[in-house]
Amino acid sequence: MRAYLFPGQGTQFPGMGKELFDSSSLARTYFKHANELLGFSITEVMFDGSAADLKQTKFAQPAIFLHSYIQSKVLGDNFQPDMVAGHSLGEISALAAVSSIDFESALKLISTRASAMQSVCNIKDTGMMVVVGLHDVIVKNICKQVDGIVVPANYNTLNQVVISGEMKALEEAGKKLKYGAERVVKLTVNGAFHSPFMEPVVNEFTKAIEKTHFKKPLRPVYQNIAGRPVYDVSDIKRNLINQLTSPVMWRHTILHMIEDGATEFVEIGPGKFLSGLVNQINKKIRTCNTLV
Repeated sequence: MRAYLFPGQGTQFPGMGKELFDSSSLARTYFKHANELLGFSITEVMFDGSAADLKQTKFAQPAIFLHSYIQSKVLGDNFQPDMVAGHSLGEISALAAVSSIDFESALKLISTRASAMQSVCNIKDTGMMVVVGLHDVIVKNICKQVDGIVVPANYNTLNQVVISGEMKALEEAGKKLKYGAERVVKLTVNGAFHSPFMEPVVNEFTKAIEKTHFKKPLRPVYQNIAGRPVYDVSDIKRNLINQLTSPVMWRHTILHMIEDGATEFVEIGPGKFLSGLVNQINKKIRTCNTLV
C-alpha cells in the first residue's frame, strides 16, 4: 500500500515551485489563481524571494501548501494514495489532496492560519529547536526542568524531537540538552508552534474552520494529534484546531500507517525531510519523493 506524505513549515526554499510552474500549464493555472485569491503575488515570493522572505510564516505556509497540492494535481492518475498524512501545516495539504476540502477553501484557511500565527510571532520572542540523539522521554523531562515555557512540539522519531517555547527558556533547555544530544539546532522558523504560545490563534482559526466546508476524505487521513486515521468531518475539524497547541505525533503516525499496511511512502512537495524521518523510524520501508 502506498502512503503520501505532505511536509510542513521549514521545508521552504528560494525558487520553490518554479520548475513546476515552467513545465506544466495546469500548475500555472493553479499558481495564477492562488495569486488572485491571496491578493498578492505568492509566486513572486516563491520564485524570486530570499530565504528570509520565505521564513516568514505568512509566506511560508501558503507557499508550501501550493507546492505540495499542485504537485499532486500535476501527477494526475499517478497520484493514487491508499492513505495520506501531513506534518503540521501539511495536514491541510493532505486533506485537500484527498478532496476533504477544495483548493480555494484550503488556501484561504492556510492564509488565515499563517497570518494569525505571524501576528503572535511578532509579539513574543519565541522559537524552536531540533534535538537529535536523545530519547524523546529524556527531552520531555528536561523541558520540565527549565524556568519558563518550553515543550516538545514534534515527536519526529524516537531520537529526534523539536522543542518550542520562549527564547530564554528555549536556550536554557538547549544548554542542558547539549550534554547528551548529538545536535541541538535552532530552526529557521520565527515562532513557538505547537505550544501554548499559539493559544491566541485558536479563536480566529476556529471561526475560519467553522466557515469552511469539509467532506469525508476519499482516503484515510492520519492526523497529527494521535497519528490515527480519521474520516469524520467533525473530528477532522477539531483535530486541526487542537493541533495548533499540541505536539505533532509524527513517529506514531508513521508506525500506525505501517501497522495498517503501508509499504511505500511518497513525499510530495518541497524537500526530502519526511522521507528521511521515515527511514529513521523504519529502515526497511521504501521511500521516494516528487521534488520539483
